[in-house]
Formats: sequence, C-alpha cells, structure tokens
Amino acid sequence: MGLGGCILMIAVGGILTFATDWNANGFNVHLVGLILMAVGVIGTCAYVSVYKRRRVVEPGAVAPPVVEEPDHHRHHHHYDY
Repeated sequence: MGLGGCILMIAVGGILTFATDWNANGFNVHLVGLILMAVGVIGTCAYVSVYKRRRVVEPGAVAPPVVEEPDHHRHHHHYDY
C-alpha cells in the first residue's frame, strides 16, 4: 500500500469517527474509524521510513570524482618548415 492509500485510510477513519452518527448492532463505527486512522498512521510512518532509507547514500558508495590530467602534447604544434 502506498502513501495515498494510507492517507485515504486516515481520512475515511476520521470521517467514520468524527462525522457520522451511525448505529449498528454489534458494530461500533467509531471504533472502526479509530482503527483505520491508527493503521493509516502506522502505514504512513512505515512508508516514510522505507522511503528515507532508500534515498540515503552511503559514503563508501559514492564514486570518486573524475580528474582529468592536462594533455601537454595536445596544445603544442610542431611545424617543420
């Protein structure tokens, strides 16, 4: 599940918890909303943690910079007249 799905779960959970007055026998809508919000927050934290770890570049993995040595023979013209 991606970041969008986690945010959607948080939004749906918030709607079920705070914006509904539904009553069902043996089914607590507000509790389901709280669970959806909690799972959405945990999923968002896990996604951000994995995304941040994937973007970290280890210092040893960076290639050394390319240094070109000057070519002294390229600029000298030898004209034999």
